[in-house]
Amino acid sequence: MQNWRHTRKGMRTMARVFLGHSPDPGMIIKRKFGGYCVAVLTLILALLLNSLPGLAFQSLSIQVQEYLRNRVEAAGIPPKIEVRDEKIHSSVVLPLFYTRRIFRGAWVDDKGLKPQVTECVDAILKADLEGLDPKDYHLNSINELLEKIKQSQKERKSLDPRMLADVDLLLTDAFLIYGSHLLSGRVNPESIDSEWIANRRGTDMALILENALGSNQIAKTLHDLIPPQPGYSGLRNALSQYREIAKKGGWEKVPEGPKMQIGDKGERVRALQYRLIATGEFSLLMESIDDLFDSELEEAVRKFQHRNGLDMDGIVGAATFATLNVPVEDRLNQIRVNMERWRWLSKDLGRRHIIVNIADFKLDVFENNRLVMTMRVVVGTKYRRTPVFSDKMTYLVLCPYWHIPRKIALQDKIPLISKDIDYFDQQKIKVLEGWGAETKEIDPKTIDWTNVSSGNFSFRFRQDPGPLNALGRVKFMFPNKFNVYLHDTPSRELFVKSARTFSSGCIRIEKPIELAEYLLRHDPNWTFEHIQNAIKTNREQTVILPEPFDVHLLYWTTWVDDEGSIHFRNDIYKRDERLIRALDERSPNTLNLR
Repeated sequence: MQNWRHTRKGMRTMARVFLGHSPDPGMIIKRKFGGYCVAVLTLILALLLNSLPGLAFQSLSIQVQEYLRNRVEAAGIPPKIEVRDEKIHSSVVLPLFYTRRIFRGAWVDDKGLKPQVTECVDAILKADLEGLDPKDYHLNSINELLEKIKQSQKERKSLDPRMLADVDLLLTDAFLIYGSHLLSGRVNPESIDSEWIANRRGTDMALILENALGSNQIAKTLHDLIPPQPGYSGLRNALSQYREIAKKGGWEKVPEGPKMQIGDKGERVRALQYRLIATGEFSLLMESIDDLFDSELEEAVRKFQHRNGLDMDGIVGAATFATLNVPVEDRLNQIRVNMERWRWLSKDLGRRHIIVNIADFKLDVFENNRLVMTMRVVVGTKYRRTPVFSDKMTYLVLCPYWHIPRKIALQDKIPLISKDIDYFDQQKIKVLEGWGAETKEIDPKTIDWTNVSSGNFSFRFRQDPGPLNALGRVKFMFPNKFNVYLHDTPSRELFVKSARTFSSGCIRIEKPIELAEYLLRHDPNWTFEHIQNAIKTNREQTVILPEPFDVHLLYWTTWVDDEGSIHFRNDIYKRDERLIRALDERSPNTLNLR
């Protein structure tokens, strides 16, 4: 009996050793049993413990691994995983990540939390610098779990493997979602705007995370996913600057009243000076403020007008007054949505590329990151908006026919000929039926246009080349589903207007011949003189470009120029409004997660 009691006591001691409750298991075994029987007792105890169910005697990391495997395998198809009432958003990539690493914990080991946990949490805390919300990335739940784990360690309690598995899943999802948002945007633009096709960057986010953990570079890896272009970093700095303005209370509204100009005096002038100081156009010290509208204030108004796309007359009229009183909160939202648009763009815009900023009515040509040409453009009306997409220009057409789109023919042209039967003759528009060898021309005077509708419209309208042609002397083609392109226009008077929304969706450009010459400059057969001579013939001619040229039709309502000045433009198509609502939705969009 004495020997049995001794054996039971020894077994309890061995159990404490295997359960990890003994600080020095080797010394205890030798002291209790002597070195000669250690191997025998260890073998016997191992056989006994292996017969017991569950995970109680496995290492902590193995227990976490088993919990992770069970959670992922039970997720179903499509995968659905929840952790403490938090939905796992990367429901496709997260299982792939864990399966590749045979479900080993990414952020925990036998000692508990790995050092990378703190680095990841700190990186997510900085999401607001990118115009994103740290709370979208499980931050509250992660911090709550981390506090419980640290408290257990402080009290020298055994760590709960289920809690460690939960925090591992949340941290992994946070990294994958935040990383995908930095890489290609929080919002899928096509889900809120059918006229927007993004050229977003994509990558294997599971591999990105694996490499970040292996190289111990969590923060750097996330930072490297941020758009590299100076346009993004400029807005990032502007976001910080305008948040500082907001912390100080923003700017006071300029009181309503008549227009203000040089020579005026009064409290409204004083309020105007304070307003322009807030955003940096006016630089007088506060103690130097008076109530006189002098030449220095006029120059400050011109600078403000330039930065906001207004007529630079130095007079505070209705448009300038309304722009001055846009709240700082609206400007912050405008910066955020345009940072998001940068995240939708490809990392490489092309060695040679064209950018059309629809909201600024402007076209810029770049070569090796250097601006080589700029011009004004006319874009679509509010009802026939110019779409946003990227493509490659491959050819141009000199003296083009205008094949009038069906929608424009029905909505615009038929009402005009119904009023004036000579309209088509005056505009050199032909009415055609059939295609190819079957094409025949119809005399428009033989048709009762008042009875023509979308249901019985079987014609094609084609305008001949020449000075009346709506496409002008040249069109620049980058085939796309919207049938949108760049072209000349006979309506040159439109380019002097500050707001230029007059087209049916295509982009009318101010300097078509100069652009054609630039695009063909490496082709000796197409000098400026050759182009001009071809145009004089009034015969349509297709010219293939020596190399494809990247074209990006974009929609920037705010940007920072090379001097560091921020510019704002009106949201002519109300696209900012839809995007800010989508950015502020609580659940992060995950359609962009590769």
